[in-house]
Amino acid sequence: MPSSPPSRRPRLRLPLAALLAAACLTGAVSVPAGADSAAPADRDRDRALRRQLDELVRGPGGPPGAIAVLRRGGDVRVVRAGVADVESGRPISTGDHMRIASTAKAFSGAVALRLVDRGALRLGDTIGRRLPSLPRKWHAVTLRQLLNHTSGLPDYTRSPAFAKVLTADPHHRFDSRRLLDYVAGDPLLFRPGSRYAYSNSDNIAVALMAEAATGRRYEELLRGLIYRPLGLRETSLPQGYRMPEPYMHGYDVTPPGPPEDVSEALGASGVWASGGIVSTPADMTRFVSGYAGGALVSPATLREQRRWVDGASEPAGPGRNAAGAAIFRYTTRCGVVLGHTGNFPGYTQLIAATADGRRSLTFSLTTQVNKETTPDLLERVRAVEENFVCALLRD
Repeated sequence: MPSSPPSRRPRLRLPLAALLAAACLTGAVSVPAGADSAAPADRDRDRALRRQLDELVRGPGGPPGAIAVLRRGGDVRVVRAGVADVESGRPISTGDHMRIASTAKAFSGAVALRLVDRGALRLGDTIGRRLPSLPRKWHAVTLRQLLNHTSGLPDYTRSPAFAKVLTADPHHRFDSRRLLDYVAGDPLLFRPGSRYAYSNSDNIAVALMAEAATGRRYEELLRGLIYRPLGLRETSLPQGYRMPEPYMHGYDVTPPGPPEDVSEALGASGVWASGGIVSTPADMTRFVSGYAGGALVSPATLREQRRWVDGASEPAGPGRNAAGAAIFRYTTRCGVVLGHTGNFPGYTQLIAATADGRRSLTFSLTTQVNKETTPDLLERVRAVEENFVCALLRD
């Protein structure tokens, strides 16, 4: 498996910890058998979507590759542009592995909500009850506040001590269950429940609560509660920096220089339940259809998940954003979808589905896009994402 030598430092535009906090060929549209009978208007819309991905890939600072999977019931369309690997020119496939970044927070939310359904956890459970060894000043924070980012927990990825370790060795193997130690001496940023602030610490605490409630490791809970029920066979939570083959390579794109491969620049142990999962577009399509559509939890728990507060995912998703419990509502000009976004060095993600799960979109780019590093590109990406959502929702 190709990899950057450990002594080689990839070029990244922000400090590594801040990035954690924050030669293109065009493929054809892949459609199911029998789709040739689609109306001319449908084929025109498919071509229009492909052109938009082309323009994104070919534009300044654009990703070397992009892929979108639109699922409408039994009809699945795959729109792609660029390549999975600049060196080989190989096109992107729905079976290519990728870092899913903060869309992994939806997985920790799914674990927690399934445990709520089973009575092992309650949304009102506090850190003090489930994780009494964490700082006393955090003890009043509830599971619900962790899930909807109103906890006030300081973000460990912004800790100078965390940044120092990661900068010295980007492949450092962290003890994922001790990541909150980096901010254990810090007070809450605000009174729990009083406001919204996206924090990577929240989902670390969610996973620790799930472990405390069950006596089982988070990785085991993912397999039993999420992967197996939804048929996710290519999804995992690694600790190291190696990517499973085949994978879409992630790049740092800083014009006028060529794209630099940063797929294996960082290990996953430093993000763990907050962003460390590796998956494929095919698996993520299955996940978001089931997760957003309520296949994993009861209607009562689903109603609790969909209590919305003002707040945007990171990076912001299409349209107007609102935050639920480990899920976001994206209100676009064409309608509403539910899902999550994420960004990580080399990768940007959007997963979204209708509230019944019957229509879904998985949208993946092979470069990191966020408001800190590439604000103009982010706005272009959000506009394209909204157009894809419109195509998904169109009757």
